[in-house]
Amino acid sequence: MKILLMGNPNVGKSVVFSRLTGVHVVSSNYPGTTVGYTKGKINVGKEEADMIDVPGTYSLTPSCQAEEVARDMFFDEKPDLVVNVLDSTNLERNLFLTLQILESGIPTVLVLNMWDAAKRKGVHINLEKLSKSLGVPVIPATAVTGEGINETVAKLNEFSGSMENYSSKIKSMKGDERWAFIGNLLKDVQRIEHRHPTVLERLEDASVHPVFGFIIAALVLYITLEVVVGLSNLMIEHIMDPFYYNYYGPFITNLISSWFPNSIIQSILVGTGYQDATSFGILTTGVYVEFAVVLPYILFFYFMLGVLEDFGYLPRLAVLIDSLMHKIGLHGYSIIPIILGFGCNFPAVMSTRILEGKREKFIAATLIAISVPCMAQTAVIIGLLGPYGLQYIAIVYGTLFLIYVFVGMLLNKLIKGESPEVFLEIPPYRIPHLNTLLKKTWFRVKSFVIEAVPFVFLGVLAINLLYIFGIMNVIVAALSPILSNLFGLPSDAIGALVMGLLRKDLATAMLAPLNLGINQLVVASTVLAVSFPCIATLVILLKELGIKDTLKTLALMLGMALVVGTVLHLILG
Repeated sequence: MKILLMGNPNVGKSVVFSRLTGVHVVSSNYPGTTVGYTKGKINVGKEEADMIDVPGTYSLTPSCQAEEVARDMFFDEKPDLVVNVLDSTNLERNLFLTLQILESGIPTVLVLNMWDAAKRKGVHINLEKLSKSLGVPVIPATAVTGEGINETVAKLNEFSGSMENYSSKIKSMKGDERWAFIGNLLKDVQRIEHRHPTVLERLEDASVHPVFGFIIAALVLYITLEVVVGLSNLMIEHIMDPFYYNYYGPFITNLISSWFPNSIIQSILVGTGYQDATSFGILTTGVYVEFAVVLPYILFFYFMLGVLEDFGYLPRLAVLIDSLMHKIGLHGYSIIPIILGFGCNFPAVMSTRILEGKREKFIAATLIAISVPCMAQTAVIIGLLGPYGLQYIAIVYGTLFLIYVFVGMLLNKLIKGESPEVFLEIPPYRIPHLNTLLKKTWFRVKSFVIEAVPFVFLGVLAINLLYIFGIMNVIVAALSPILSNLFGLPSDAIGALVMGLLRKDLATAMLAPLNLGINQLVVASTVLAVSFPCIATLVILLKELGIKDTLKTLALMLGMALVVGTVLHLILG
């Protein structure tokens, strides 16, 4: 038995899915696309059914790749049943997709989610009339608290015994006819009671105000960075570092050294030992960088991202900055991949698929790769420059901001086409549900570890082998005369720049033991942020943009790195 879970974006569909299937789910990309979906198992009657969480869509007439996938899954998967999740506070828009589903004749159950929010907003819905008018079961639910989930499961169990009450008799309609039907239906089944706006509703309006909106955005950004950096540093200082240096590091170094003394295997696995941050051992440097340095920042970044998502702030931020983003050839919604980029460039570039056109996708992916340092690299930059004063961190990120604006405006002029207007679903502000938030954070962190760790180990191994066989010395010797004159850096630092292709945060961390001056650290940190993406991001750029456009992005990155490094060296001396 196959069940599709369908609905508009931002209706809480994934929360319903999580409640119905538990945590044992599998995430995949739809064949031939980069659009992801999730599949789980649910017991229906006496048999186990597959439940698929279909990408959110407003219609079965698609306007973007995610909606194309939703349409294809609906028509190609041949489901036995559709669970259609709707936002109780916005039935008019949600019912358009519902009618298209019902017109197909596929048995359907409607779940009116956010029932609590509807009651608070004074929206009263006659469930019995709605069910009778559409000819299918209708269940009120508040998925974040679990209300209505048992009733939904009960309806699914009833369906396994009889299908008669789940297939609507609604005939096929055209677009205008559907809207007319919806209008008449809502007059009959929905009543809206007037009431005064709540504090959250006043905050919703302030968040998109042309003055107060930017003040709120700056405050949100400041609080987010304070929480992420502060909690991450505490976790590293009091948990990760003590465990690594007191327990794991000595154990793994002694173990490998006793098994493979003075051998190439020892050099590959533990390098020069756990106490050296640049030992380049897979099981020392590789483990330390990924788990002791990067993981805490990723953990708290994804937690705060989840808070902003579930609270409903991100769509408002997109609307607020839409006019500014148009100046660089993007619309406001492109801020979402950019924010993701500050966590990790890999999922950020992947998420550019939410943008509508190839032009926008190229501009957004290029800007992320060239001027948005990931949280791991940010952590290392703060650690390197922080002791000298915040003004040096400001120089690095101020330079990256100027690059972002300049390159964006340049690409907007050079690449033909226009960026479309932004059309976003803006959900009401809601207090995030802690259990749901923790689950979302766990899935994201787990996905990051699975995708990123192999590349980190590969990068550490490649660097180690380059050193062991003397290849790195040849590369550094060839580039040093040119780059040292341009950037004012010693040859050891040039080696770190070359390694940025494999892992930027690791390459930036390699600057620490080189006794560079603060101006040299600023130049090197900025050049590393702008130059070649790490290997994981390079792979996803190739997948999303193709070889031709990826080569354009890489050429632009190299050119900007050379110009910016040279200019900073001249300015800072």
